Amino acid sequence: MRNNIIFLDMSKLVIVESPAKAKTIGKYLGKDFKVIASVGHIRDLPKSKLGVDVEHDFAPLYENKKDKANVIKELKSKAKACNEVFLATDPDREGEAIAWHLANILGLDESIPNRVIFNEITKSGVKTGMTNPRSLDMDLINAQQARRILDRLLGYKLSPFLWKKVRRGLSAGRVQSVAVRIIVDREKEIEAFKSCEYWSVDAKFAKSDNAPANQFDAKLSEIDGIKVDTGEKCTLTTKEQTDSIINTLKTAEFEIIKVKKSKRKKQPQPPFTTSTMQQEASGKLSYSSMRTMRVAQDLYEGINVHGYGTLGLITYMRTDSIRISAEAADSAAQVIEKEFGKEYLPEKPHFFKGKKATATNAQDAHEAIRPTMPEITPKDAKSSLSSDQYKLYKLVWERFMASQMASAIHDTVSIDIDAVNTTPSLRFRASGYTVAFDGFTRLYPDKEKGEKLPILNDGDRLTAKEMIGNQHFTQPPPRYTEASLIKALEENGIGRPSTYAPTITTIVDRQYVEKNQRQLRPTVLGRVTTDLFEEHFTDIVDTKFTAQMEGDLDSIEDGNCEWVEVLRKFYGKFESTLSQAETAMDGKRVKIPDEPTDEVCDECGKPMVIKLGRFGKFMSCSGFPDCKGTKRIVNETGGNCPKCGKKMLSKKSKKGKTYFGCEDYTDCNYMTWDTPVPEKCPKCDSTMFKKNGKTQKPYCAKIGCENCEISENVNKPATKK
Repeated sequence: MRNNIIFLDMSKLVIVESPAKAKTIGKYLGKDFKVIASVGHIRDLPKSKLGVDVEHDFAPLYENKKDKANVIKELKSKAKACNEVFLATDPDREGEAIAWHLANILGLDESIPNRVIFNEITKSGVKTGMTNPRSLDMDLINAQQARRILDRLLGYKLSPFLWKKVRRGLSAGRVQSVAVRIIVDREKEIEAFKSCEYWSVDAKFAKSDNAPANQFDAKLSEIDGIKVDTGEKCTLTTKEQTDSIINTLKTAEFEIIKVKKSKRKKQPQPPFTTSTMQQEASGKLSYSSMRTMRVAQDLYEGINVHGYGTLGLITYMRTDSIRISAEAADSAAQVIEKEFGKEYLPEKPHFFKGKKATATNAQDAHEAIRPTMPEITPKDAKSSLSSDQYKLYKLVWERFMASQMASAIHDTVSIDIDAVNTTPSLRFRASGYTVAFDGFTRLYPDKEKGEKLPILNDGDRLTAKEMIGNQHFTQPPPRYTEASLIKALEENGIGRPSTYAPTITTIVDRQYVEKNQRQLRPTVLGRVTTDLFEEHFTDIVDTKFTAQMEGDLDSIEDGNCEWVEVLRKFYGKFESTLSQAETAMDGKRVKIPDEPTDEVCDECGKPMVIKLGRFGKFMSCSGFPDCKGTKRIVNETGGNCPKCGKKMLSKKSKKGKTYFGCEDYTDCNYMTWDTPVPEKCPKCDSTMFKKNGKTQKPYCAKIGCENCEISENVNKPATKK
């Protein structure tokens, strides 16, 4: 009865997705509003069956989620007690679909303007959203429905095929299958790569006075007027060739032929999109994409910042737009002038061209990821944030502020130096730059480093102080990391901002890919399923086909395409392909090959092999089923336990997180989350450890050593993390 009285006093109800966001928004709207959370989707396709009527225009058979029964009951009760209901779910396709489901369950009129968008959770952002409600956007909703049904059709039809032909429990996904193929293809490139030897000639020159300040480095750049190639078409391929050139140069004189000076403007990068934020957080903070998005969600939904109250510190974090509002640019300019001086403001604002140039995109409501209030510096917010929140906010704030600052100006110089009258003719080149004006790099340092060259002029004679031939070998392409995979997916038009993190998590959890030292490598299972798809389901793992499907979903969102037609076009071909594959594979099953090892079985002496089970890899006797001997896979780190001196092993917690422990866990039980490093302690020669994060220095953990600096993580049970 008491609750009913409270509800009757309320006139307006606002429904959001997250309890944290509800709490923040509630403080801005005041006592006339009640803000509650749906806690994500409240209705979805059923788990136990396909839930799509393919015979009747792919009609989805939605049902209320069982675990949301109490939430739905509360939503209905509070909606009934209010005069107005506003749907303020996230500003994307998924959020629009959640709002539509809410409207259906609560019996709201879909045509009335009750859909509210908050691009930032600040007082002004909430006010702007509440004063500009609109009706539900059916194009956005249909785009989300098409994606959901498309993924359901593919997953529910293709997964049983994998169960029968490969192994039970496997799954297939439209984006995840392509992601795995990209990783598999890179591994095949690495395996097929043949390294080539090549050589370079590096020189150190000096002006006549030989002062250290007048010495500089140069590289051999031309032989008989032909550019020296250090790539696949190497110019110098043997030591003999290189030694011959160096012998020629021993008695040569050197003269500067040309000094070219110029100025170069270096523009800042645009503010973050979801993809670039995940890439930069991976490179600079060593954060996984999932960790980055989790922290970004906290920063968006609202944090109580000392001196400012509760507010969202960044704008919506799922976006591929690099546009910012005029108000945000003005706010940034004021902070830049105050913090750095007027000279750090550009003459006119930088223009960043997005990857799309459609009219719809130009008027997109989303902005780039930026601080909602640029005047709140990372230093101001630090005491109110966790370590992860502070680091990510600092990254977002600095990237955005740098994007609004003046370009850096470099004085560049390149110098061509000829060996006089040699056969063959030989030319060296030196290049470098000095910073005339640091501009945005004062805040967001540039990765590029330039050498400062002495003052030199055409015709100057030089002395060769050193002439060295260096051996090199061409390198295979690097394995993908989370950051480079996200970049590849984005460049190929595969997936969207909201899909990158869950896609990578899924392919690792499903054992198609394993992560080792931040590198992504395909497992045997990943290779087997990719080969199977390439043989029988070419479109499923084809990057161009998957990108085209994303384009079709965008067309639905733009109102240029009917969602049922897109599904009909896909399903007709897919159903035929699946039928052909089942016929071709009738009675056949793909065997997942075992990986050989150097270990022998303790029970029968036969070689052990690595098998892939439900819970990951393990070693089994090659004589199975006659011998059922098994072993755990032990990954040695090369370090020693600081407690007892035995080997340190790399292990996995129950949640899949890597930790390091003594091989004698029963008696010693030493463990740490920190990584053993090759350096030994200079005082006691024990293995040293390094905390996560690039800036952390190795420390000694040997108790009793005067250099000991025990980590707070040492000897805590791994399973608690």
